Amino acid sequence: MEILPSIPPDLLGYNLQCEKRICVIGAGAGGLAALKVVSESAYFKSGKWSVVAYETREKVGGVWLPSPPVVDDYNAPVTPLYDSLTTNVPHPIMAYTSYSFPPETPLFPPAHVVQTYLESYAACFNLIPLIKFDTTVLDARWESTQWIVTLSDGGHFAYDHLIVTNGHYHLPRIPELPGLADWMKRSRASHSAWYRKPDFLGDKILVVGSGPSGDDIAAEMCTVSSVVIHSVTLPGTEKNDPENLIRRGRLIELKANGQVVFDDGTTEDNIDYCILATGFRMHLPFLEGASMIINDIPPDFPPLIPGKLFNSTYHVFPLAKHLFPLQSPYPISSIAFMGLIIRVAPFPLMEAQAYAIVRAFSDPSSLDPIAETVDIITRRDKIKRAGASTPLAVAKAWFRFDRQDQWDYRDAMYQFAQGMGSGTPLIKVTEWEKELYDQKVELRFAWEDLEKSGDSIEWLRDVGKNGVQDWVELMYRVMDYARTPKNSLGKL
Repeated sequence: MEILPSIPPDLLGYNLQCEKRICVIGAGAGGLAALKVVSESAYFKSGKWSVVAYETREKVGGVWLPSPPVVDDYNAPVTPLYDSLTTNVPHPIMAYTSYSFPPETPLFPPAHVVQTYLESYAACFNLIPLIKFDTTVLDARWESTQWIVTLSDGGHFAYDHLIVTNGHYHLPRIPELPGLADWMKRSRASHSAWYRKPDFLGDKILVVGSGPSGDDIAAEMCTVSSVVIHSVTLPGTEKNDPENLIRRGRLIELKANGQVVFDDGTTEDNIDYCILATGFRMHLPFLEGASMIINDIPPDFPPLIPGKLFNSTYHVFPLAKHLFPLQSPYPISSIAFMGLIIRVAPFPLMEAQAYAIVRAFSDPSSLDPIAETVDIITRRDKIKRAGASTPLAVAKAWFRFDRQDQWDYRDAMYQFAQGMGSGTPLIKVTEWEKELYDQKVELRFAWEDLEKSGDSIEWLRDVGKNGVQDWVELMYRVMDYARTPKNSLGKL
């Protein structure tokens, strides 16, 4: 190993005898998947590779590890996890393929159950000794042949590879709307990152955002406020709405007198408070100091710009296989960005990505830049045909996978990893995963109905003790329940 003269020899990292030293940034669901797959590889077991993860917080779990919101308006909470959050995907589909949730787990478990599951996963595969907690990666820069990593405890270490799994639910995305800055300055608006439970904020509340958190928060605020206005941009979100919930279109202005304006010209008066469930920005601060990444929207292409990797805050571009930097000042196989794809079942997808990463790290020649460039251009063309007419629109859609996209992608990652020749399992997405994922909203309504009636306890009895097929049978049974006449009306 080449020792860089600017770095003291005693700070060059762990296991100096290893051929490859790997640094994982973050120990949430993605970081744990990376650690598990790397530590089970033949390269790690033979002592050729070493791996360590740096985690800012005191435990594993990432976004699933609860934390109270910070007091000030400038530092976002370390997690946006609100008290009532449950999964919006059935856990048999959400779970890592290598590790199921325990028997009798509710089909859509609350967040604390997911956190316990991640802790159990880390314990089962002996990952905790590979993690350094309460340690933040402040800076990572490519120098000559290695990544030089600076830590919050003052340490400087050299690594051959980085796996970036710092998550993308930390830096709130605040829309640029006329009047919003004034509302926030006067404490009349805040991002959902600070939301934990439905406290009274006034008689008439505006919730902005049509994602799962926007739906949940709007419904919860109806329990403490006289009227809740829910501004949505996506069709088809109406479902068993409380009587005091009013749907409106896209918000375009907030006026000082409490009136708000929507894109169809309608208005609402006397709004007391606004909660912005408007998502989060991809944030890679440790790569910004040495200009390892450019914070901007990439221009339209082709051609791709040599030596330039972009973070548009909606996507990182261009990445081969949605993982590896195709155009950057560092080698394509020196770093991988996990878990950026959205609207998917994330845990099994990231596990598949981890196997692909091990293949690329062990055999950099397995990544064909020409073929990967063709794949990127093909995806760009597909997104444009779907209506994205500007570079910003393309950026917003880049990691938003269609129904079939995530299944094809997972299968492709395992197929690519097979070239490793080290016993990588060839795991294919099952038909029941595809079918039941498409019915996840209907399943969730039916399961909530069973929980309210108390029947879910009996439905869960002994389920999971005989393996995953128990869960498959339960989900199809819940689907049958959802489609009975008394349960199908008004559910979607």
